[in-house]
Amino acid sequence: MPAAARRRPPLALPAVVSLLAVGCSGSQTGSAGNPTPTPDAPVPSPAASPTGRPPVPPDSPTAAPTAAAAAPPAGSPGSSPAVAPGVDLVPGRVTEITRDLDVPWGLTFLPDGSALVAERDSGRIVHVPAAGGPATPVGSVPGVAADGEGGLLGLAASPRFATDRTVYAYLTAASENRVVALRVAEDLHSLQQERVVLGGIAKASVHNGGRLRFGPDGNLYIGTGDASDRANSPNETSLNGKVLRIRPDGSVPAGNPGGTPVFTRGHRNVQGLTFGPDGTAYAAEFGQNTWDELNVLRAGTDYGWPTAEGPDGNGGSRPLFWFATDQASPSGIAWAGNAVWMAGLRGERLWRLPVAGGKRTGDPVAYLDGRYGRLRTVERAPDGSLWVTTSNTDGRGDARAGDDRILRVELVPAAS
Repeated sequence: MPAAARRRPPLALPAVVSLLAVGCSGSQTGSAGNPTPTPDAPVPSPAASPTGRPPVPPDSPTAAPTAAAAAPPAGSPGSSPAVAPGVDLVPGRVTEITRDLDVPWGLTFLPDGSALVAERDSGRIVHVPAAGGPATPVGSVPGVAADGEGGLLGLAASPRFATDRTVYAYLTAASENRVVALRVAEDLHSLQQERVVLGGIAKASVHNGGRLRFGPDGNLYIGTGDASDRANSPNETSLNGKVLRIRPDGSVPAGNPGGTPVFTRGHRNVQGLTFGPDGTAYAAEFGQNTWDELNVLRAGTDYGWPTAEGPDGNGGSRPLFWFATDQASPSGIAWAGNAVWMAGLRGERLWRLPVAGGKRTGDPVAYLDGRYGRLRTVERAPDGSLWVTTSNTDGRGDARAGDDRILRVELVPAAS
């Protein structure tokens, strides 16, 4: 069904959707050591360190960010309650930020707390106010050739966006997947492509990866898929089935194994990347038929695909968490409140995965189970809340009136 036929008139103001009652427990997600507890089960706290923050693992791929960089700005519209660093956070009130989006995929925040959102199939970038309301078009990205899971995918605003107006985009073109640099106009009503930052990533109708994330080291991390050719993943000369790391100008930073953009290999389809406050990198990955994964990324590590999946198989590093594919099918991830938050497409839920310093500190708990359909992207907003996009218009979901939408999930301290 065409996007226009699915749409209803946009809301003038963000609507309150609901109060999140409780987290939804799921069935066992991995082995006996990887269960999902009931929502009111206590979650173990991370071990304290002398600084009050988790210790940095010796093989952490990046330097730890400063405390100022790790803490979200305060005072944004609708900001979540201020909490001390290191406090476990759980979902509180859920409100609707905007609606009537066409397969929203990438989402990146701007210095003023507003966001740019990529629409996968239309190839457009739209602007969403910090306080919510109708999305307004910024412009169409040149060269997008949407096909299957491909199209306009991840977005990442330059760390110096206030001065350089640059946003990086991962897109499927006619012959490849590529990362491009876009310059966004001051009035947010137009954009232009400045350059191709990295090309040569094979495309397919599925397994295109597509997530972008700037790390605390200032480099751009890129999640790619195997493009339906599993031999790509372990192949060190291929950019597919990898997490890549490049400088903003496209050059290769020191410390990349082999002096290429390849940072890690042996992945099937990476659509989620985030960093903890200590600089630890995490990636969410689609499995095939059995296990989806959350991995800790370490430079030069092989994560086992196609000979390993989740805890099964031979070779490669094993995941920190693994999930049955009907409970996850993970896309975006974000760090907040002593946990990685993971959006599930087929699983239709938002997972809280407690971690510190690249190690598990508790069991996974699911929220929003089935309430809003497929969930694609989760990002921590400058006010400390989570923005979560639905993905019900992507051809695999049951589109509802108002889909697709962005939800704001307030985070509040967990009950002691």
